[in-house]
Amino acid sequence: MSLLLSIETSTLGCSVALHEQGKLLHTIETQVPQSASSQLAVMIQNVIRESEKMPSELKGVVVAAGPGSYTGLRIGVATAKGLCYALAIPLVSINTLELLAYQFTKSKKRDGSKSLLCPMLDARRMEVYTNLMSSDLNIIRPTEAKVIDATSYVDLLENNPIYFFGDGAAKCKEFIKHPNAHFASDVVPLACYLGEMGFEKWTKNEVEDIALFEPYYLKDFLIRKPISV
Repeated sequence: MSLLLSIETSTLGCSVALHEQGKLLHTIETQVPQSASSQLAVMIQNVIRESEKMPSELKGVVVAAGPGSYTGLRIGVATAKGLCYALAIPLVSINTLELLAYQFTKSKKRDGSKSLLCPMLDARRMEVYTNLMSSDLNIIRPTEAKVIDATSYVDLLENNPIYFFGDGAAKCKEFIKHPNAHFASDVVPLACYLGEMGFEKWTKNEVEDIALFEPYYLKDFLIRKPISV
């Protein structure tokens, strides 16, 4: 049996879940900012205990690979890799934007097969991490860091409804005003969906090289020196 632990730390909160044969056994989540550093290990222990399983029964770990919060991704991936090393089990990674789009198709109603999906993660100011996908989750535009303004997506919106969602979508609403633009800001990446996607990759043996794998930061993390006065 495939017992998989899923870890999601791409945004301000974090969540963990346990799936067996792709079916959810238990999940724990918190949307408290910067909670991964203090809560993640405890959440993992609790989700395994509440499922009446043992860590030695795990057959793999699924982790949200980014883009997203630099610190959150670093903590989540380091934890996932540590478990994989300790238990000699494989690591599966899922792009966080693709996770958001998968969740959206599972939890939200949308109109027509021509509709496009545009997950957005906040990258500060008017920049977002985003991609563009068809209604059946095929990639149309790859993952990028994009500055949003009044001209964004106007070519596509003329002929297609586009659903914008994720924690970066709300701030874009004031710029993207076409009637074909629909917004949902209440979609956050969750481990309970991550495990479903991870199970599909695990069954196909689409796993990572644990030694070489790094989060998908997309942008370099910059540490600025304080200005002298």
